[in-house]
Amino acid sequence: MTKVLVVEDNDTNLELVVELLTSCGFTVDTAVNGEEGVKKAENKVYDLIVMDIELPGMDGVDATRIIKSLPGYENTPTIALTAYAMKGDRERFLAAGFNEYIPKPIYIADFTKMLKKYKGI
Repeated sequence: MTKVLVVEDNDTNLELVVELLTSCGFTVDTAVNGEEGVKKAENKVYDLIVMDIELPGMDGVDATRIIKSLPGYENTPTIALTAYAMKGDRERFLAAGFNEYIPKPIYIADFTKMLKKYKGI
């Protein structure tokens, strides 16, 4: 079963993302900030990471950079989940090392379709 780490500080968004992932058959762990996300990745191997960008303390870009530097995480797919939705933001986050970009508010059909690419990785 595909193990996913979701790092999101907004309770409503976290609940929605966890519900969507579990309904698609993923096993989900959560963290509410970048530091906690890094610590969880150091202690458990995840197949996919869904990372909010605007987090308290360490932001999602820095947390992702640290996680991708950990042994075994170099090629782990990461999804930027963000309210940054202006022209150029998608390209900026892909250039920062994310594999996918999902703007908020989340469009459930698009998010679910994208998740199917990672089922069983």
